[in-house]
Amino acid sequence: MKFSANLGFLWADRPLPDAIRAAKAAGFDAVECHWPYDTPPDAVNAALRDTGLPMLGLNTIRGNPGENGLCALPGRQAEARAAIDGAIEYASAIGAQAIHVMAGVAQGPAAQAAFLENLAYARAAAPAQITLLIEPLNRHDAPGYFLQTTAQAADLLARLALPGVKLMFDCYHVGRTEGDIVTRLEALMPIIGHIQFASVPDRGPPGQGEINYAHIFAAVAQLGWARPLGAEYRPKGATDDSLGWLKARFWR
Repeated sequence: MKFSANLGFLWADRPLPDAIRAAKAAGFDAVECHWPYDTPPDAVNAALRDTGLPMLGLNTIRGNPGENGLCALPGRQAEARAAIDGAIEYASAIGAQAIHVMAGVAQGPAAQAAFLENLAYARAAAPAQITLLIEPLNRHDAPGYFLQTTAQAADLLARLALPGVKLMFDCYHVGRTEGDIVTRLEALMPIIGHIQFASVPDRGPPGQGEINYAHIFAAVAQLGWARPLGAEYRPKGATDDSLGWLKARFWR
């Protein structure tokens, strides 16, 4: 089993290049991030070269406070596409493998149409080697977010019907509002582009809370998933003090 450190939460108190090096020292196999745009790409590339870690992905920008993305907001097409262009430029500069296209707080048919149109634009603009991801966010943490369930995401991907646009399956978000994680993984595996995890309900490290991650990780392996799983949890203190789960390898 391989793991990616999500540096939006892990070692978030350090500059991104230092966080990449910390992830390598801790034993992670890859890294991913949220919004790296304030860090010069050359500095990120230097850390990736030093460590040999791949950068799995990054997010499009959130927009104004409370918007949580722009791509499903009707009437904001120019800003949404500028955000997409900026994400593609940065991802290409650091060799990131995927871009999470953030939908934003919106509802209704106009929001769906805007999201599909902007995803089609992103797929046409992005290099083929960059995967585009859409991620349902749970209603407790992200009230009003356009994309809320895996069923909604699967329907949108079927409507879009474009290669290289996939589901980001976050076990934490699914566990908070949908449950039945293994069954959903089995059903959705053909359209999943990345898997993330954190404990439920506190979004802490695995090995606590309501979800048995030994069972989840074993199921993921049995399904043939070989890429790193994204550790996107919130440490309660120093990140290094939260890594008992990684050192214990409790899922074996």
